[in-house]
Amino acid sequence: MMMILGIDVGGTHTDAVLIEGLKIKKKAKVLTNNKNLLDSLLTVINELLKGENTATLKRVVLSTTISTNAIVQNKTDRVSLVLISGPGISPSLLKTDENTHFASGYVNHRGIEITKIDPEEIRWIDKKIEAENIRHIGVVGKFSTRNPDQEIRIRDILGKRPRHISLGHRMSGHLNFPRRISTTFLNASIWELYNNFVKQVLDSIRHRGLSVPIYILKADGGTIDISKSVEIPVQTILSGPAASVMGILSLFDRKEDAIALDIGGTTTDIAMFADGVPLLEAFGITINGHKTLIRGLRTLSIGIGGDSRIKFENNMMTIGPEREGPAAAFGGPFPTPTDAMIILGLTAIGDREKAALAIKEIALKMNVSIMEAAETIIDHTCRKIASHVTGMIKEINNKPVYTIHDILEGKKLCPKSLYIVGGPAQAIAANLGNILGCPAYISEHAEVANAIGAALARTTAEITVLADTERRTLTIGEEGIQITIPSEFSREDAMQVGTEKLKELAVRMGAKEEDLEIEVIENQEFNMVREFQTTGKNIRVKLQVKPGLIAGYTRGTLV
Repeated sequence: MMMILGIDVGGTHTDAVLIEGLKIKKKAKVLTNNKNLLDSLLTVINELLKGENTATLKRVVLSTTISTNAIVQNKTDRVSLVLISGPGISPSLLKTDENTHFASGYVNHRGIEITKIDPEEIRWIDKKIEAENIRHIGVVGKFSTRNPDQEIRIRDILGKRPRHISLGHRMSGHLNFPRRISTTFLNASIWELYNNFVKQVLDSIRHRGLSVPIYILKADGGTIDISKSVEIPVQTILSGPAASVMGILSLFDRKEDAIALDIGGTTTDIAMFADGVPLLEAFGITINGHKTLIRGLRTLSIGIGGDSRIKFENNMMTIGPEREGPAAAFGGPFPTPTDAMIILGLTAIGDREKAALAIKEIALKMNVSIMEAAETIIDHTCRKIASHVTGMIKEINNKPVYTIHDILEGKKLCPKSLYIVGGPAQAIAANLGNILGCPAYISEHAEVANAIGAALARTTAEITVLADTERRTLTIGEEGIQITIPSEFSREDAMQVGTEKLKELAVRMGAKEEDLEIEVIENQEFNMVREFQTTGKNIRVKLQVKPGLIAGYTRGTLV
């Protein structure tokens, strides 16, 4: 029977599951070695595969925090941006730092080249970048998704030195120049770090004797072959929170508005379901102040978890966002919510005496008993999480609601259920449910839900087809494709071409034929009129392979 290995590398723990058929055969949880993530990976792989017939292993899927952490902690590489901005936007609004260069050249909104690039100017920029010893470059044109030629020509000039160059038109088919700049910048900034990580993962897994497909989870809750992910590593940001959502999707079979919480040691990830379907950031997620064009599941990560440090100063309690090590019950230096859970008998883990000593420090400052201090800590933890949940619901209800399948016009989110996963889930579910006014549900295997979500997520992809029948051109920006079409080209033709190209892309990314659930998510056509006559059509079709579970698995069937 086929086996699947799912691994989630979190900030506190690395979780893994071995799934055989519709059953969790084994699961493991180890502390994450943030200085050597591969050590954590190999530990759980060896633990789960010990004594197993690896010939039946058909798929390994990882989710990782490496890209997210590098961006959030500002531990990325320096990047030079070369922007082909043209008229209309002040360069001062687009500049990211002193390493931003503006090049002449302009392609208009229809993809027609209005002003050519100047090769001598690009060579001058090349020398400036070389003088700064910057090895990672992003090249972005305002309308490059309509015609990527100028980005490609600049790449060809700059690429004569040993560098990595990210091109804006490869990031997304959406038009939004500032977001495209941010996305390209981030992609270039993490490219080397991420590529080194992938190389080490592949080397280690192959050294273990495994020769199975290896995937990594993207922000939209879909997977991509890990070898292909190195081309656009920015797609893997917020992989961890996406794993939470996909895990909950696989464990719970309910079709109503719901709150989803993954409570870890360092952070709590919050997500929402509308009519049982996860919400999506359709136009791009935001990370560390950077607004991107990376489609992702709508999540919110807050700095509070089971191992968050507790302080009581100036008659005020604060919990998180710092994590200074494990809970005191496990030898950590400071009191944490986990220690309070142990004191209250909500969980039977760790050393209760060490937990009591840690909470006693807080109790003395509060002038209450240890039990009363522990109760206050748990209440404070739950109310802080609940406050962020209600704030997120209000924000969602002020905008159109997008799910991974549809836009729900006029939808107002009104959660009826609370799904909780993660290590501390069992201990605080009832308290959180009471505060939020929803019954709380905890599934078996909730402590490794992220690893389950990664294991069962299907490969996703999207493309945008732009056809201009007057110019007789068809462009697929994400793929760098521009071909000639007949003047009678129609929307139906665009959907047919798009479906074929999307299938090809998805298979290259690692998708299986049985998982190619394709849908059209945008379908527009405009007449172009000159001197009162229709001269052609502007057609825009966007298609996606829907996020979801791989064939053979449906919601709530895993045991």
